[in-house]
Amino acid sequence: MATPKVLISDALSSAAVQIFKDRGIDVDFQPALGKDKEKLAQAIDGFEGLAIRSATKVSPKILERAKNLKVIGRAGIGVDNVDIPAATARGIIVMNTPFGNSITTAEHAISLMLALARQIPEADTSTRAGKWEKNRFMGVEIFGKTLGVIGCGNIGSIVADRAIGLKMKVIAYDPFLSPERALDIGVEKVDLDELLRRADFITLHTPLTEKTRNIIGTATLRKMKKGVRIINCARGGLVDETALAEALKVGHVAGAAFDVFVTEPATDSPLFALPNVVCTPHLGAATTEAQENVALQIAEQMSDYLLRGAIANAINFPSITAEEAPKLKPFIALAEKLGSFAGQLTETGIGKVQISYEGVVAGMKTKALTSAAIAGLLRPMLQDVNVVSAPVVAKERGIVVEEVTREAQGDYESLITVTVTTERQSRHVSGTVFADGRPRIVNIKGIRMDAEFGPSMIYITNLDKPGFIGRFSSTLGEAGINIATFHVGREAPGGNAIALIEIDGELPADVLAKVRALPQVQSAKPLRF
Repeated sequence: MATPKVLISDALSSAAVQIFKDRGIDVDFQPALGKDKEKLAQAIDGFEGLAIRSATKVSPKILERAKNLKVIGRAGIGVDNVDIPAATARGIIVMNTPFGNSITTAEHAISLMLALARQIPEADTSTRAGKWEKNRFMGVEIFGKTLGVIGCGNIGSIVADRAIGLKMKVIAYDPFLSPERALDIGVEKVDLDELLRRADFITLHTPLTEKTRNIIGTATLRKMKKGVRIINCARGGLVDETALAEALKVGHVAGAAFDVFVTEPATDSPLFALPNVVCTPHLGAATTEAQENVALQIAEQMSDYLLRGAIANAINFPSITAEEAPKLKPFIALAEKLGSFAGQLTETGIGKVQISYEGVVAGMKTKALTSAAIAGLLRPMLQDVNVVSAPVVAKERGIVVEEVTREAQGDYESLITVTVTTERQSRHVSGTVFADGRPRIVNIKGIRMDAEFGPSMIYITNLDKPGFIGRFSSTLGEAGINIATFHVGREAPGGNAIALIEIDGELPADVLAKVRALPQVQSAKPLRF
């Protein structure tokens, strides 16, 4: 076998470079390439691996030139700088290191909270200027205060642990945090409105998704108690910076500390000119230990893949061998889509997930299938989750994952059923793969149907009454939206019914509102696959 070649286009520790060399991999260390797209595009051809940090932008143009590329390794958690669909289409594995910088980021959040409480940056500047403004910088204690943690996953739970050690009371909002897990880590689980109402300090530790974008905005700021202080070390875009600036100016928010911004590098922000704001240039993962940890981890993972075919922490593919891939691939797609279907409909805390395998699929590598299902389930809320880390992330949130295998009991040679139990209800969805290799939904909440997954779909629950289909079709037709497929099912004539409709393009919010207002419609939810 030819010696694999890896290009490192960002700054990575010398110890990581040495790991590649010690494992017998030909490594080319060119850290300046990550800042020059043209030079990177010219240099990438001929390499099987590309090791990066955040500076390198792996675009479709770069991937077009990477004829031999098999794996991209991101030393860190965020993969916003990699075009995942383009890499997947070319069969390129994308790996990250999801847990290498958790402690470092959590410590930075605590540091910013303390700096904010005692106005340390402003006091430092004043003192260095020869002033002695002791009375100007009156701070507040954090002892006994209530810290609201939005997002209590790996990093958020570490922040909570450190805050409890500082004798703070910690409350947490996280739809995926079970009551049992909350009890284990010593926090009180609350809904978002209660957190906003009670917290003296609020810290964010959630990914940026459509559900979390501007989770702190004009409306939520009004619900906070006067004098609250806000810390964001997670993602720019979680907070509406303009709305926060106004709340800071009028004194409703006493202070804010930000490590991340909507646009980065951040050369301008509504927050920069305000004296009661502490800003740092995305330093959450910037410690010697964290940089070393993620660099060593990605070097090991990439080496294992290139030399032995082992896949770890892959964003776009589960841990399976080359021999297993042909049979598993369509069922992996099915499991992930079934999980995604359930995840996009879930809005409350998940307590348990059961994945049932019937027939031929029960004899396959079900752990890889389960990982795919859990990744699909969690990804609508937690974008950075991957098929390898999904079980760990689920366990952190106290979600019980159960696998059941049995012989075929119905009409299908193979059947996968995902059952999700939340604080409010239990729902299940089943699917199979036919001879054409395409995944299908065949049962939703006990109602039979046969529907393929489409990129853009609408899921509707309604009463089985005449006129629904006509009114729905007219509503979309008037909006210029084409219906690709239309599948319906019902419990009994005149009873509860469901519809799963594939459409061309996105469903605008105003059209969704009209659909929800139609007679007989109980709920309507846009879905993306």
